[in-house]
Amino acid sequence: MPVLPRRATEREHNRGPVVVVSGAPGSGKTTYAKRLSSDLGLRYFTSGQIFRELARRLGVTLEELSRKAENDPSIDLAIDKEVVRIALEGGVVIDSHLAGWTLTGVADVLVLVKAHPAVRVARISNREKKSIGSVMRETFGRESSQWSRFASYYGYDILDTSGFDLVVDTSILGPDDVYAIIKQFVVAKLSRLGLLGPRDL
Repeated sequence: MPVLPRRATEREHNRGPVVVVSGAPGSGKTTYAKRLSSDLGLRYFTSGQIFRELARRLGVTLEELSRKAENDPSIDLAIDKEVVRIALEGGVVIDSHLAGWTLTGVADVLVLVKAHPAVRVARISNREKKSIGSVMRETFGRESSQWSRFASYYGYDILDTSGFDLVVDTSILGPDDVYAIIKQFVVAKLSRLGLLGPRDL
């Protein structure tokens, strides 16, 4: 089983806030993570970009890289190590499908955004100008592969969301209403931890 480096359980001293926004494709995590990053003056980092860049370098699709990763743990481990490294530097909002589980004990705030599968597929189809059928095959196939690897490599249960500070269903409310909830919660928790002052807002 791959081992992540220094899966910290203690807070780092003198580092900035670490906020994680996790969620499946089409849940809105990138939108909300970027807005938080801008509003709070923190760096933005997305683990998905690493995966996409690797697929591009290898000349394969995301689905093909996912299948390759099922037999090559080094692919996921390299990405997850980079996410942990970025988190330990602090001062960042991390947009990642799975970091909400791997960064427990490291992140100061863990947010999970979710949405009904049909809503997610429709969003991705509209964004990428692809058919509903192709989006369903690509998205759910990739997710199934990721979840299987995640459980096999680290023993995490993707259905266990008990470690998150906040879980929001983005298929119910509009994006501005969802963001207002997320921002209010994140600001409140960071302020309570002494990691955010009035000058930061």
